[in-house]
Amino acid sequence: MVPTGAYGTWPSPIDAALAARHDGRPEYVGVVGDEVWWTAPRPTEGGRRALVRRRADGTEESVLAAPWNVRSRVIEYGGLPWAGLARENDGPLVVFVHFADQRLYAYEPDAPAGAGPRPLTPVSSVGGGLRWVDPVFHPGRGEVWCVLEEFTGPAPTDVRRVLVAVPLDGSAAEDRGAIRELSDGRHRFVTGPRLSPDGRQAAWIGWDHPRMPWDGTEVLLADITPDGTFGPARTVAGGPEESVPQVGWSAGGRLLYVSDRSGWWNLYRTDTEDGGEPVALCPRPEEFGGPLWKIGLSWFQPLENGLVAVIHGKGATALGILDPESGELVDAAGPWTEWAATLAVLGDRVVGVAASPRSAYEVVELDTRTGRARVLGSAHEDPVDPSYYPEPQIRTFTGPDNREIHAHVYPPHSPDRTPSGHELPPYVVWAHGGPTGHAPLVLDLEIAYFTSRGIGVAEVNYGGSTGYGREYRERLREQWGVVDVEDCAAVAEALAAEGTADPARLAVRGGSAGGWTTAASLVTSEVYACGTIIYPILDLLGWATDETHDFESRYLESLVGPLAEVPARYQERSPLDHVERISAPFLLLQGLDDVICPPAQAERFLARMAGRGVPHAYIAFEGEGHGFRRAETMIRALEAELSLYAQTFGVVRSDVPPLELRK
Repeated sequence: MVPTGAYGTWPSPIDAALAARHDGRPEYVGVVGDEVWWTAPRPTEGGRRALVRRRADGTEESVLAAPWNVRSRVIEYGGLPWAGLARENDGPLVVFVHFADQRLYAYEPDAPAGAGPRPLTPVSSVGGGLRWVDPVFHPGRGEVWCVLEEFTGPAPTDVRRVLVAVPLDGSAAEDRGAIRELSDGRHRFVTGPRLSPDGRQAAWIGWDHPRMPWDGTEVLLADITPDGTFGPARTVAGGPEESVPQVGWSAGGRLLYVSDRSGWWNLYRTDTEDGGEPVALCPRPEEFGGPLWKIGLSWFQPLENGLVAVIHGKGATALGILDPESGELVDAAGPWTEWAATLAVLGDRVVGVAASPRSAYEVVELDTRTGRARVLGSAHEDPVDPSYYPEPQIRTFTGPDNREIHAHVYPPHSPDRTPSGHELPPYVVWAHGGPTGHAPLVLDLEIAYFTSRGIGVAEVNYGGSTGYGREYRERLREQWGVVDVEDCAAVAEALAAEGTADPARLAVRGGSAGGWTTAASLVTSEVYACGTIIYPILDLLGWATDETHDFESRYLESLVGPLAEVPARYQERSPLDHVERISAPFLLLQGLDDVICPPAQAERFLARMAGRGVPHAYIAFEGEGHGFRRAETMIRALEAELSLYAQTFGVVRSDVPPLELRK
């Protein structure tokens, strides 16, 4: 007989160390000859990202030992940090960005021992230096073409971005002048070039402040001259109110791209010669793309036989094979409910990264000839009995003005305990980051850490989230701090009203934009008993005036409104300016190296909270930026969060260090 236990007191084999070891996911799959490569997280190795190689015989190995860290900082969120080239007699050649110095390196992993990576690009002492992302080889010229982000002064907005050609012979390692600029620099932001199959044209995406890439982007096309330079670039798709997050080429040399011109990110084809009307290849009220938070994300990949592999759904819920002539779309069978924005093609096979509510992200291969899918690498292995995993419910709630609110609800669940009496469980509402993003339906051991202890979790895809079309995304326009806060509160109150959650034991938590929503919720709502605020935005005026990085420096113009036109709104909504309204205990977690949501905001917020009598704790982590990556950081943060809930909800737990709450 299963023993009873009060919610929140249940024992669990899912401890913080286990959750930390399994944090992160594979990214940026690619093909090098007949091998599949990708990057993978290493939380226990200082949070670095390793480059992983799966040989044709099925063996899997890390290509570069610590401390090599394959990760770009372009637009701070980075993007595709590597490219590989198969050579007939010499083995693979790989170029990659090393996080520590942001230089581009070349490496021949099959070369004799001792031949380590060699730098291809120089170091700059100006501002944030020189950074690189989204590389592609141009072997005929002995170059790699990519995006260069070059800081020109000390301010985070003193920056330019252009497409460049970097020689593979290393001549540019000490000489910036050896790097050829390909694009004309007309756009503030660009993606890497995509070369046509005949090598005569290059296509890429560009956009400018104040637009974000999910607001409006342009597809640019240029002829490549015999000497390897670009002719005049022309806009062939997109516009100020049309978002194009990916561009590519069919095997037959026709331009493909994802656009939300219909209100949904769908796949289109256009003729680059006559500039005719684009053709929607599979028009549907669902998404075939997503927000371009990183440079080089991929939601589609053409196959040599003319078919196109696509990630699509309400969110990124399926991998399918599309016949662009008939519009027929056949989805791959399998348990996966979420596909990351990365795809590669190897002959008739498609490789991606996918997860499900019962499995973490893993590298998956689909054989398009047989329709069979299999796990290829970074395979999920259950670290505990899967009976401890939560069992999610896909829910739609009704918010203010009868608007729909999408959410995933994870009730408390454990094979070791059943609830005692008629007690209702505590719940934590999770607000995702972005805010132009979404919470995927996948196994997350951080969620399981709480649900297996008897604390429910509700992940809210509030208005403004992606996956539900542009209209849903636009609900947050000039309404950040209002719609997101209302939607999260509406879900919490609905769970309480229907008898799912204890109305006296509701909490809210989130990181980055979710940290903003958490802090704003504690200011404006009395729904929650406490909150966990993780590397947040707390001061809109500071964030809008050189206190964040260039990529998001004008984001608030769409989320809140132009500062010059609505200055009072920035103060009205900032938690920093209304600390007197906060009465619930909170935990504030911050990385001291965060340049996106800098610790200065957290410190100003805490200074104003001091002496107000509200129990709170602040933990700052050296060496951590925006998004915690080190196992020891994640352990400390997760245990502190559980201690906050235990103290607030009246639960006794001896398995985590007590969090000291100050007033």
